[in-house]
Order: sequence, then C-alpha cells, then structure tokens
Amino acid sequence: MNQDKLLIDGNLVSGAAALDVINPANGRSFTTISRASGAQANEAVAAAKRAFPDWAAQPLEVRQAAVAKLGDALEANRDAFVRTLVMEQGKPLSEAQIEFDFAVQFAKFYSRCTLPNSVIQDDASLRVELEHRPLGVVLGITPWNFPLLIAVYKLAPAVVLGNTFVLKPAPTTPVTSLMLAGVARNIFPPGVVNVVADQNDLGPLLTEHPDIAKIAFTGSTATGRRVVASSASTLKRVTLELGGNDACIILDDADIDSIAPKIFGAAYFNCSQVCIAIKRIYAPKRLYKRTVDALSALAEKAILGQGLDEGTQVGPLQNAAQYQKAKHFLSVAKQDGRIAAGGSTLEKSGYFVTPTVVADIGDQSPLVREEQFVPVLPVLAYDGVEEAIARANDTQYGLGGSIWSTDIDRARSVAAKLQTGTIWINQHLNFGPHIPLAGAKQSGIGVEFSALGLAEYAQTTVLNIAK
Repeated sequence: MNQDKLLIDGNLVSGAAALDVINPANGRSFTTISRASGAQANEAVAAAKRAFPDWAAQPLEVRQAAVAKLGDALEANRDAFVRTLVMEQGKPLSEAQIEFDFAVQFAKFYSRCTLPNSVIQDDASLRVELEHRPLGVVLGITPWNFPLLIAVYKLAPAVVLGNTFVLKPAPTTPVTSLMLAGVARNIFPPGVVNVVADQNDLGPLLTEHPDIAKIAFTGSTATGRRVVASSASTLKRVTLELGGNDACIILDDADIDSIAPKIFGAAYFNCSQVCIAIKRIYAPKRLYKRTVDALSALAEKAILGQGLDEGTQVGPLQNAAQYQKAKHFLSVAKQDGRIAAGGSTLEKSGYFVTPTVVADIGDQSPLVREEQFVPVLPVLAYDGVEEAIARANDTQYGLGGSIWSTDIDRARSVAAKLQTGTIWINQHLNFGPHIPLAGAKQSGIGVEFSALGLAEYAQTTVLNIAK
C-alpha cells in the first residue's frame, strides 16, 4: 500500500523533496515520505480543475457508489491504517481503532446522504426551484490530531456533491493521508482526488489559488484567521472548524463517583488533543474537593505509554512543538494553581506528559483562558449556577460544553444559556456523521457533518421560471 507518494491526476508520484515522519512515542523517524513542490501543488489543482466538469456531470448514484467503495476499501485495509495511525499520531491502539471506525462510518454515511432539489413555489404564474450544485475544486486542510478521520469527512461530502478535491495533510501526520491516496486512486477518475504533502510551506499558495472554489479547514483559531485572510482575494467559500475551550459545569446534585470517569475520559482522550474535549471544569464548592480528588485518582492510575503497548490508556503528545507547549502549561499550572495529580514529563524518549489535574486556580490564568490542547486540566470552584454560566461563557471560543446533573430539566435550563455550538448533558465528545457540528464565536464558520454539512460543499442555486 502507498505510504510515501503524492497523488496527482491519478498518478502516484514522488515529491520534489523528502520529509521524515517522527514517531512521537520515541521522537525518531519511522518513515520518509515525498513532499510536494509549489509546482506540484499547482499541478494537483490543475488536475482537479480539469476533472471537475466530467465528475460533476456523473449521476449522483455513481458518485455515491464511489464513496461507498472508498469505505469498503478502507475496511479491507483496517490493520495497516490503524497501526500507521498509532505510529504517526501516537494515540493508543484502541483510540486509533475508534478513529478508523468513524472514518468508515463517515464515508458510508455520505455515500447515502443527498441534498434533493425542491420546489419553493409552483402556481399559475411562477415556478421556483431550489438546486444544490457543486462548487468546483475543494481544498481540504487537515490537522494532526485525527489525520484519517478528518481527511475522510472532508473528502466524502465534497466528491459526493460533484466537486473535485485536493487534500493537504498536516506535515507531522501525512502517512495515513498518502495511504488514503493509494486507495482513492483505484476508485475515482484521475484528478477527482489529489493528495499533496508539504512541510507547512504550501498553505498560502493553495489558499490563495484562484482555481480553488472552497476551503475546508480544521485547525487552530489563529491559523483559521490566516486562512480566511488569504482566501479573501477571490472570496472563496470557507468552512472552518477551529479551536475550543469547552467548559464542563457540574451541578450540585451530580453524583461525582458516577460521572468522574466519563469526565476524565472526555478530557484526556487522545492525550487531550481534541478540539471538543473538556478543557476546564466548574464544580460547586461543596463538591469541589470530591471532584478534584476523583479526577486525581483516575489521573494517577492512568497507564501512560506507547500506543502499541497493551494496556496503554494515554499516549504521547503528537509532536515536539506540542510537547514544549505542555511544558509551558505545566509551569503556568505550578505558578497559578496547585498540582493535584501528575504535573511532570517522563524521563524517556518521546513526548510524554502525565495526565495532570490543577486545582485552586483563577479564571485569568492562561491555563483557563487559552485552549491548552495538552493533558493539563484546570478545575475551578463556583458559588452559584449563574456565576458558573457567566464564567463558562467568558471566552472567545464556543465549540462545545457539557452540563452534568441528575435533573435533566435543570440541566436543560443551564444549557439554554451556554454560548456554544454543541451542548452535551451528562456526556461529552458524543458525535456522529448525522449530527451537525458548528462552532459559535471564534470556534468556526459553517457546519461540518450531516446534510447541513453536505450543503456547505454546494452552491445554492434558484431557478425562477415565469409561466
């Protein structure tokens, strides 16, 4: 299976230069891949542009069948994809299996999803029809936390609607995207799907490219702003899934012993490198110590290790820059609060940080204000529910949040006041291809997932006919 070549116009080609890919569990290169030159990136866009008219003209059923075949082909290569995910991303084997399964689910969902045309008005004088037409060439830019899943859930809706696609994966996790390229090459006509890896140097060329009609980007809010700025000259359509600083509000009737494992899992999944993970916890004062103690006990018991080792629950951070960021936040935690559990790096190769719980910290600490994306979790006390809501909303982010209570109606009343795109009650991180994901505030623009997400890849067209 392809692991090192680019996909341009139906051909697997060597790049203009080489790029070492680091295994975050040991900090050493485990493979070398091709990375594209600017000329090759332009070739990929040109190929996608050439392929667009014929692909858009194919019946919907043909495009759906191709995406269904993609899901089947992924399943046929499950072990190779899962193992490579562990090697390049660092996550435990069990979490890599979850990511892979979701990627297949998204492919199969979009192979069945449709945006049917509709009639708005039809009377003696006028017929008005609403159509959903493909946009053209779509650029997918994916991050390193879920490299396979996010690539699939951008590719699948784009091509089902008749667009063609250029994928640029994160430079620290390009291998599964190149494997995806090898699978896609045998399913889609030349130029419909193209994959170009880089060293973080081709983003501006692609986002500014006049032949790109839409950008589907997942990453940090700061990078999202740059994507929007560079796309502005041609007013490209843009979908942005950006950063989050999800608050978890525990109400005073909650059963801490019951919910602590669920909260812990939603905070430290993928070594906390999840945009919609729990990143700060607000607990009522009377339950505060129990909350800190329960989470600390779980953190101390968590098994930290290489993803392929049996029993590993928390893997390493994905890359060296993230590891340095974690060290910074550990220093912030020690300065601004009290380390209740964890608080250290491992004296071994690789980017390992112990799951850390931070107590007695204030709202103005960078650990609370910023999106950490590292396993350093602040727990804050509150007096009243309205205070907790106000503090949870006091952020530039609005991706997700959760409320935990034995009283669903009471939790719903709190949910009504949270300023986020997704609000969970008595759970967190639950998502699926049929459930829309839309960030509020500076956590994103547009919708991912579901038929609403599919519509993001379409040009809404009105046909207005006088009779």
